[in-house]
Amino acid sequence: MRAVICRSYGPPEDLVVDEISAPVPAPGELLVRVHSAAVNFPDVLLIAGKYQVRIPTPFTPGSEFAGEVVATGEGTAFGPGARVFGSVMTGAFAEMAVLHSASAAPIPDGIDFAEAAAFGVTYRTAYHALRSIAQVKERDWVVILGAGGGVGLAAVDLAVALNTRVLAAASSPEKLEVCRRRGAEATIDYDREDLKLRIRELTDGNARVIVDPVGGRYSEPALRALGRGGTFVTLGYAAGTIPAIPLNLVLLKGITIRGMEIRTFAGDYPADAARDTAELSQMFAEGKIRPHIGARFPLAEAAAALRHVAERRAIGKVIIDVA
Repeated sequence: MRAVICRSYGPPEDLVVDEISAPVPAPGELLVRVHSAAVNFPDVLLIAGKYQVRIPTPFTPGSEFAGEVVATGEGTAFGPGARVFGSVMTGAFAEMAVLHSASAAPIPDGIDFAEAAAFGVTYRTAYHALRSIAQVKERDWVVILGAGGGVGLAAVDLAVALNTRVLAAASSPEKLEVCRRRGAEATIDYDREDLKLRIRELTDGNARVIVDPVGGRYSEPALRALGRGGTFVTLGYAAGTIPAIPLNLVLLKGITIRGMEIRTFAGDYPADAARDTAELSQMFAEGKIRPHIGARFPLAEAAAALRHVAERRAIGKVIIDVA
């Protein structure tokens, strides 16, 4: 089978597409013919050796995909022919991938493989952040940084679904137009406007929650604009730098800073994770949430897909079409 291979840590352009043996499912595992795989920013970090966990090379990157079950190990909940989607640490950018049955979900009727692949990681990250970490309430002002990206646009969709007032902040008019079309009440182009001042103006000083998957130079001005007693949720650092926050801001404003990592959330908060997953799955199955796919690449151009995400050019999700 064809697969993308990271032979040594480096930029996306160092990846190769090669023929390798198909994996064999162990007990409890599914062998899936991959139709679509989604690109996430942590994939960029993994191939560079800069993620929290280092994967020994060589490996096949890619953490979420959707496809059709072709073989199973013993004790699985799905049979051959089942349409499933799910996430793994690595291995999705290939014609075949192995997925543990417990990590797989059936693709709802009316949802195609690309939408299913685009749904899992970013929407779970955003929903856990909003529902469990920030505990948003109806009509709260929720400010979302990086609102045009995968996690950011998922957070816009979900915050709208939770009946909050959404202020989307992103780096281009094109990204903000998509946010408005998906229900954002207000927007800020933070590369051209004063982020702190505009958050205060647009929310009348009542920003209750800030969701930040970007980091870098955007975090501190957003934090300074957060209303008293508000919650700041840090999810990642797509801007490339981890911000240093003056702790006196926390003291003076009585705010809470929370972190959330999708890799460990279910283990740390199993009851919250189970509830959130059930609610999110129902919204997806009912068609209330549909991912926005901003770009698609063939498997042979996986490096270009990762570069597209690395340079923050993505609007919504980036998909690799495999089959």
